[in-house]
Amino acid sequence: MPEPIEIYEKRMDALIRSNSSLQKLANGAAHSEGPVYFHEDDSVVWSDAHGNRLLRWSASDDVSVLRDPSDYQSGNYRDLEGRLVACSSGLRAIIRREHNGEWKILVDRYQGKRLNSPNDLVVKSDGTIWFTDPPYGITQPNQGYGGKQEQSGSYVYRFDPQTREIYPVVTDMVRPNGLTFSPDESLLYVSDTAAFNIPGGPHHIRVYEVGEDGQHVSNGRVFAVIEPGQPDGIRVDEHGNVFTSSKDSVQVYAPDGTRLGKILVPETCANLTFGGKEHDRLFITAGHSLYAIDLNTRGVQQ
Repeated sequence: MPEPIEIYEKRMDALIRSNSSLQKLANGAAHSEGPVYFHEDDSVVWSDAHGNRLLRWSASDDVSVLRDPSDYQSGNYRDLEGRLVACSSGLRAIIRREHNGEWKILVDRYQGKRLNSPNDLVVKSDGTIWFTDPPYGITQPNQGYGGKQEQSGSYVYRFDPQTREIYPVVTDMVRPNGLTFSPDESLLYVSDTAAFNIPGGPHHIRVYEVGEDGQHVSNGRVFAVIEPGQPDGIRVDEHGNVFTSSKDSVQVYAPDGTRLGKILVPETCANLTFGGKEHDRLFITAGHSLYAIDLNTRGVQQ
């Protein structure tokens, strides 16, 4: 492994342990995405998005396959009951694993028309699911089953599993992808990966203010332009620092938008999540692999 840390600003020093090192935990995926941590058994579940499988790693059991095929699952998260909720690019839906192990479609349409291909999601403290809906499962043969786009754009949606209400909260992005809330949920960060296949397209993270009702956002602006590559998965730590994937690393930004440093990874990063007993271990899905590094900061619980 290369030396894993590049420090651009002294605030990065406080986030890194002196003995921090990047570990490769698993490999063999076609394209690793969407890690989610389960404290109950100290395990990580993640998507082999292009391999159409759902994988699990733990220190005691190593790697196993949870679903094959997985209907092109991508982003994964936990709801307030600890159930796994996921984006299915193949089914063009948000799905959930019930307590009995069965999988259920929660939502696959808006205004009677099929969603594009949900890509990533987060569960807010009120139980609502916020997710991005680019068309990659329709346009990219290794990310879904294809089909016709029925929605007029690529939006960020808010879905309430209790009331079944769904509506777009962000409509001014080209290809919204990863998303996360600030620790107090007053801000919503969303990555745009349009540059992946649109020449000159954006490769930045936008930030929006969440209204007092907790149901709508406004005042969107560019938070940070990410290079090399594009941002994809994003998470925040307890201090509000933003951790984002990029081509060569996990990049770390302060809440004011200053890039503090990089955690270098030898494969193209796709997604990340915090876990471990103290929630201070960063798990990274990149290329064919799953990596981890212990930090001196804690992630926001999921």
